[in-house]
Amino acid sequence: MFKRTHTCGELDRSFVDEIVKLNGWVNTVRLHGKIVFVDLRDRYGKTQLVFDENSFSEDFGKIKKLSIEDVISIKGFVNNRDDSSINPDMKTGNIEIIVSEFIILNESSPLPFVLSDRSSAEEQFRLKYRYLELRIEELQKNLMFRHDTYQATRDYLSKNNFLEIETPILMKSTPEGARDYLVPSRLHHGKFYALPQSPQIYKQILMISGYDRYFQIVKCFRDEDLRADRQPEFTQIDIEMSFVDEEDIFSNMEDLTRAIFSTVKGIELPNPFPRITYRDAMELYGSDKPDTRYDMKLIDLKLFTDKSEFNAFSSVESVRGFVVKTGAKYSRKFIDELTEELKKHKAKGLAWIKYQEGKFIGGISKFFSESLQVEIVEYLKINDGDILFMVGDSNDIVCKSLGKLRNLIAEKEGLANKNNYKPIWVTEFPMFDYDEENKRFIAMHHPFTAPREEDIDKLDNSPAMALSRGYDLTMNGHEIAGGSIRIHSPKIQKKIFSLLGLSHEQAVEKFGFLVEALQYGAPPHGGIAFGFDRLVMLLAGTENIRDVIAFPKTTSATSLMDESPNYVDGSQLDELGLSLKG
Repeated sequence: MFKRTHTCGELDRSFVDEIVKLNGWVNTVRLHGKIVFVDLRDRYGKTQLVFDENSFSEDFGKIKKLSIEDVISIKGFVNNRDDSSINPDMKTGNIEIIVSEFIILNESSPLPFVLSDRSSAEEQFRLKYRYLELRIEELQKNLMFRHDTYQATRDYLSKNNFLEIETPILMKSTPEGARDYLVPSRLHHGKFYALPQSPQIYKQILMISGYDRYFQIVKCFRDEDLRADRQPEFTQIDIEMSFVDEEDIFSNMEDLTRAIFSTVKGIELPNPFPRITYRDAMELYGSDKPDTRYDMKLIDLKLFTDKSEFNAFSSVESVRGFVVKTGAKYSRKFIDELTEELKKHKAKGLAWIKYQEGKFIGGISKFFSESLQVEIVEYLKINDGDILFMVGDSNDIVCKSLGKLRNLIAEKEGLANKNNYKPIWVTEFPMFDYDEENKRFIAMHHPFTAPREEDIDKLDNSPAMALSRGYDLTMNGHEIAGGSIRIHSPKIQKKIFSLLGLSHEQAVEKFGFLVEALQYGAPPHGGIAFGFDRLVMLLAGTENIRDVIAFPKTTSATSLMDESPNYVDGSQLDELGLSLKG
């Protein structure tokens, strides 16, 4: 092998006549009689090589047999291309290498799929041969975005007095949240470690220990049902600060986010980021991660439907809807498909009215008098060719189902420009959700989230009404970060545990070291965790989180390349004191 002097993406006319050595993969081969052109590729780019039969009388047969993805090493001199053969799409398109010597380092077997076209193979198949898919330029660019995001994060936080501190990967299993991944102990039979769902307790301990600005780019693990933007193991930018309130968090995290987007993509985000309360987000957008790149806000229509003769809406708690511009073009078949989708979100149906030639037609239009139609048109500013969608039910079902509908319509109409980044803070989350099945409260964020000062008294008489000091940073319909001001009072923490159904003894058993630590001078503190993979996904402009992770799992939490999870030898189970059922 020749030790390379340059990469395949850096040579230009300033290197003409220099002797160079390149290593890489054969990207293309073009035979032109006594001349063979090869594009040599590495992760930096491509360079055109020229093999002349006159220089390789004995080895020219080998050159003509070069295959795509063969690994070769060459030596030659840099030559100007003729003006007619300049390739403006290549960084090195002005030059070529006249090869004088070459070595075939490795011959590739026939490829299982075409690397120049990802769509030529199903994702499951590509994941099996992930080491080949990772050679594709799109994925290499994505991993470069990931690298740049790491560096921008560390650079900003380090310059602002945050200490990078590692926390344990093997920890104690704790309740709340998703299921833990468990690791059996060989030395302590019957006992298990858990892989951390987040370093939440450890970073609070660090605040109590006096490390007032902590961060970590950390692996986390959750055994939960997966989606396109979830993985069983994922990466967080984990951050905690002492002696702060929400405004300190917002200011620092906005600066960090702006620094990342500016450094990685040259995009300048707004200053400051807009904010919306959880309640307003749900009632205006039907989502706690609102996509504000397009309008179509949800509108309260109960006042109008109560005046109509459409009795199905007369007894429901809430009626909301929104107008879709030019939506009167939608076929009945398409509307029926939307209706079926909303039924998956507990809506009983989808009501609709088209506005054409100055009047309501179709759907439930016959239940609205002419005068009521005029009122609605003026209030909603409906134009000819629009459609009005409505759902009536409990307010929760109405908002969530219309939020889903809003996203479906935006996708169909192409309303969301992926190069338009719209961050927005969502604040004032409820402290608790109520689990109807188990008849108990569960924490909306996690059990260490502080209530608002003005809502502390509600913990005694109306906890369902208490709002928290939790906040999420969302962007383009994705939650990219979530956090809260934490409880630093042992008394309030005990109260929250009690409302979550944990006695003091159970709380000590599950969270003993934090419960105890809070008694020894815990400072007011708060923090946030960015979903690093999701953040890179947005920066890379892809909808699939697997496109920005080198070796991802499938939606069934398997790795097709290394075939994990897999069986282990019986002797290993014996060492751990385990036996398998069934």
